[in-house]
Amino acid sequence: MGQTRAEANRVYRLAVCGVMTAVLCVLAPVAIPAGPVPVTLATLAVYLMAVLLGWKWGTAGCLAYLAAGLAGMPVFSGYRAGGGMLLGPTGGYLVGYLAITLTAGWAAQRSQRRGPLLLGMLTGTALCYALGTAWYCLQSGTALIPALWACVLPFVPFDLVKMAAVLTLGPVLRRRLRQAGLLA
Repeated sequence: MGQTRAEANRVYRLAVCGVMTAVLCVLAPVAIPAGPVPVTLATLAVYLMAVLLGWKWGTAGCLAYLAAGLAGMPVFSGYRAGGGMLLGPTGGYLVGYLAITLTAGWAAQRSQRRGPLLLGMLTGTALCYALGTAWYCLQSGTALIPALWACVLPFVPFDLVKMAAVLTLGPVLRRRLRQAGLLA
């Protein structure tokens, strides 16, 4: 008995989800200290995951990444792991990756045009910043304005560059994966 096309598509999408989760696990730990929140390539991988996989599978991949870190795999910035990272001052930014995969993935499923994709990434990033900063303020006792200066403003240019890279690379990769039959 052979697989139906729908079953094959699901298996291929799961495989691509696993690969993208692995990419996130490899890129996220590499960190450049920049104050309380380090600069990493995690959001680049999260943006790409959302564009390639859409909201459902992108979010599943992001959840798998968070679960791996929670289980003790050193996949968070600085090769750290554990519940202390998720519950610590910067944990809100990690959980905020889910907002990025949800919004950017939703936009990617609705349109292949760059405008809606950018809007989805910007919205998700704003939600990630909001969640992360609120959590940081609660955990560290820092007031909002100093937290924004330390945890958001330095990262905006980096995230805009990452978005531009994904807007250039993401649609090409998605098209190639579809041509190869790996994405429905």
